[in-house]
Amino acid sequence: MKPKKRTKLGLEACHEVQIHYKRPLFDSKKKINNSYSAEAILRGYVDPKRIDHKEFFWILLTTNANQVIAVSEIGVGCATGVTVDFKEICQLALLSNTSGLLIAHNHPSGKLEPSMADRQLTKKLKKTLRLLDIQLLDHLIITSESYYSFSDNDLL
Repeated sequence: MKPKKRTKLGLEACHEVQIHYKRPLFDSKKKINNSYSAEAILRGYVDPKRIDHKEFFWILLTTNANQVIAVSEIGVGCATGVTVDFKEICQLALLSNTSGLLIAHNHPSGKLEPSMADRQLTKKLKKTLRLLDIQLLDHLIITSESYYSFSDNDLL
């Protein structure tokens, strides 16, 4: 029986991955100072006609000085929930070289109290982001009328 022939894998067998980021050229980025300013920035992005129909999940990516780099809609769900992809959040955070991140979602029911699932998601994401040296600034729950801040209520 002949021994199996081994082949060496050269660099040509590897695939290249590149990450590109270009910071905004103008110094007109909005800054998050507190939950109120974060909610105001988010409301400028959210479509008020859709907020009472189904759940959405958004992230705000920030610089070290809490200036907003970008806002992204991560998920669209149904009237009772939305699926959140942690990989996509981490990809966007790394791609934009963010230092801080704020997450937000809406409750079409109008209730501002966070669910157990909301609390668990926040805890898990905070732990994940800590490994990447990214600070979870807050988790906002918004409705048509108001908002709830995890940070303001010592849940972060």
